[in-house]
Amino acid sequence: MHDIVDLRSDTLTLPTPEMREAMARADVGDDVWGEDPTVQRLEAMAAQRLGKPAGLFVTSGTQGNLISVVTHTRPGQEVVVDFDSHVFNNEVAGAPIIGQVQMRPTKTARGFLSPEQVREAIRPANIHVPTTGLVCIENTHNRHGGTCCTPEEIAAVAAVAHEARVPVHLDGARLFNAAVALKRPAADFAQHTDSVTFCVSKGLSAPVGSVICGSGEFIERARRWRKMLGGGMRQVGILAAAGIVALERMVDRLAEDHVNARRLAEGLAALPGLRVDLATVQTNIAIVGVERGAAATADLVKGCAARKVKVHAMGPTAIRCVTHKDVDAEDISRALEAFRELTSRW
Repeated sequence: MHDIVDLRSDTLTLPTPEMREAMARADVGDDVWGEDPTVQRLEAMAAQRLGKPAGLFVTSGTQGNLISVVTHTRPGQEVVVDFDSHVFNNEVAGAPIIGQVQMRPTKTARGFLSPEQVREAIRPANIHVPTTGLVCIENTHNRHGGTCCTPEEIAAVAAVAHEARVPVHLDGARLFNAAVALKRPAADFAQHTDSVTFCVSKGLSAPVGSVICGSGEFIERARRWRKMLGGGMRQVGILAAAGIVALERMVDRLAEDHVNARRLAEGLAALPGLRVDLATVQTNIAIVGVERGAAATADLVKGCAARKVKVHAMGPTAIRCVTHKDVDAEDISRALEAFRELTSRW
């Protein structure tokens, strides 16, 4: 049990003692010169886990997605994305501004583009329209509540894109949550994509960083973009060391977060005035709809905070709760009690 139950995001995880020790002892060099052995080890480990030839350590998932988009595309092209995707909604229009590409958002049922939607979205050969430069997939899907798509679903979408000679990028910020939930190797999800990013700073609990994985040629071009975007981080093995511990020690324990999220979601769904689509609670995220409107939503967030339970209002009538290693079973009980007390007054 913790003094404060923080369910706002799994980005709030603190590094483990083992991570702090590894960071203190990290063997480092200048990574821009290609001389940081700890970074090189993390990049190789990540690439091996994802079944790709090469990896590139970057500051964040947002930077990883931006670098991937601009490496795959050229100015004036279009990127096919889900309407609720992180790259479209939460990355400050980086791809249109930096990459000079247009986003083509498509509304989906679960956050995942279908092969038919991709086929329809890919532009024909016509001088009046932009050419399609990339298809982006997000797994797990944040705004749809941590839902997972299977490797087979990804393969089907990639087949349509590749038939049109369009590459596919996988935004796998929480990819290891999907791998644990579906009991599949992470490499299965990336097998048919041309690039993939994942965060070590969310459920895997490292303090900073993401890794892009792809072909050797792709990563070399991505490395140039990373430098342009200010991502050359010198003796960054201090951070990469925590990422290594994250991959070695923190993947399997994600299952605990999934169990806690499910228990939380089921408890909240039983409370008056709240609704949770339990079918979407596949990993560590639960999105709670508040039937009494925006004012009630704000009151719930404020009331929970007063009871030392922090949650995030992701919309006027929606609250997101995310479990992680710093939330245990007792914390879930405390969160449910806070919601129960507040909703009992309605």
